[in-house]
Amino acid sequence: MKLLRWGPIGQEKPAIMDAQGIARDLSGLVPDIAGPVLSDTGLEMLRGLDAASLPRIPDGARMGPCVGQTGKVICIGLNYSDHAAETGAPVPLEPITFMKATSALCGPNDPIIVPRGSEKTDWEVELAIIVGTTARYVPESDALSFIAGYAVANDVSERAWQMEHSGQWTKGKSSDNFGQVGPWLVTRDEVPDPQALRLWLSVNDVRMQDGSTSTMVYGAAFLISYLSRFFTLHPGDIIMTGTPPGVGLGMKPPQFLKPGDVVELGITGLGQQRQDVIADDRP
Repeated sequence: MKLLRWGPIGQEKPAIMDAQGIARDLSGLVPDIAGPVLSDTGLEMLRGLDAASLPRIPDGARMGPCVGQTGKVICIGLNYSDHAAETGAPVPLEPITFMKATSALCGPNDPIIVPRGSEKTDWEVELAIIVGTTARYVPESDALSFIAGYAVANDVSERAWQMEHSGQWTKGKSSDNFGQVGPWLVTRDEVPDPQALRLWLSVNDVRMQDGSTSTMVYGAAFLISYLSRFFTLHPGDIIMTGTPPGVGLGMKPPQFLKPGDVVELGITGLGQQRQDVIADDRP
């Protein structure tokens, strides 16, 4: 089952894809793709609907982040062995964990906004885990059952702010539109093995990243179990699980995004994104 959200920024409505791949409006049936809707009970209720009988969403409607009311975005750094190698960093003995501000989240085709003063805005295709059930001290053997589904994410990063300034990585990860998530939340029953997915990303039609979740150092089940030891995971929380090699920082010489570029990315079975890169000209 594929769930999505559509409409203007801050006014997104819930929707579901029918068997023919047509997006159907869920307004009036559920308040959002969030909270109890993400539980096994909520998802089972949605599966029982006759989706084809629901109104179609308007053609060309904007797609928002595929999950709403996200309380926190937890990111995992250097979680691909081949990505760690390209950056010259050792494979971490435990997951490197940092937060991305929820205000960075946006729709899958919303632009990447290069912040004022940025010279090193970079791309990162990632598998996003969407938490469906409150998780606390979860054993790894049960961890996947706490997941509502998975989505494509672009963990956009400003490398100078992330790595060349003192302090934590958060400030290099949290600018507006540094977190495209979607187009859909694909429920976990349609992803039998989250460690067998191909990820790719292109800039201006040139393939930069082409990897597999099979090279993740710490997989989805481990991450749910590990993170739930330190803080409670709530429905709608997003875990961005790291990126394969091919980021701009790892190139020789490094290559970063500039206004006018076009970024496209996707994950097998989870859909694709497309983003124009623009300058931040807001007051």
